[in-house]
Amino acid sequence: MFAPSAPPRVIVGVDDSDASRWALSWALGEARLRGMELLLVHVAPVPSYAAAAGVPGHGTVCGLREAGGELITRLLTELRSSGGCDPARVSGMTLLGAPGDALVRLAREEDILVVGRSSRGLLSRLVRPSVHRHCAAHARATFICVAPPTIGPLTVPGADGERPARRRLWGRRHETDG
Repeated sequence: MFAPSAPPRVIVGVDDSDASRWALSWALGEARLRGMELLLVHVAPVPSYAAAAGVPGHGTVCGLREAGGELITRLLTELRSSGGCDPARVSGMTLLGAPGDALVRLAREEDILVVGRSSRGLLSRLVRPSVHRHCAAHARATFICVAPPTIGPLTVPGADGERPARRRLWGRRHETDG
């Protein structure tokens, strides 16, 4: 006899960023729409100095887990206090390791895996690999990458109608294309 498989879930990778909050908001709406469980997952990357030493020290592991647990608790409290979710269908967990790899291993084929995407500089991408790119390349589950919303072009009301606003780009002023 085959054991019944667990029902599909919406799994959202969270951290303490705006992109993560947008992903959480999208995942919550999708979980409600489909009647699925929502699982918040925070994966704390093991610092490179601890990984180079072999096994990270007990203090490092405890600190990372504690910080991740506090984040998950705070997010779950916010979700439950907003009244926008069924507390029985929302849970969280914290893991240690490479975030992209841990999320891919956790998500089953029938799950929906959601992560946020923020704009980062070249140095940041070199130091920390992109979670959304790893998940897009390796996830068996349906994968959704949520980018923060963009605003339209800024306009300034004038005597002869609206004109494009001036924006600062790299320290110099540029006219935006209207």
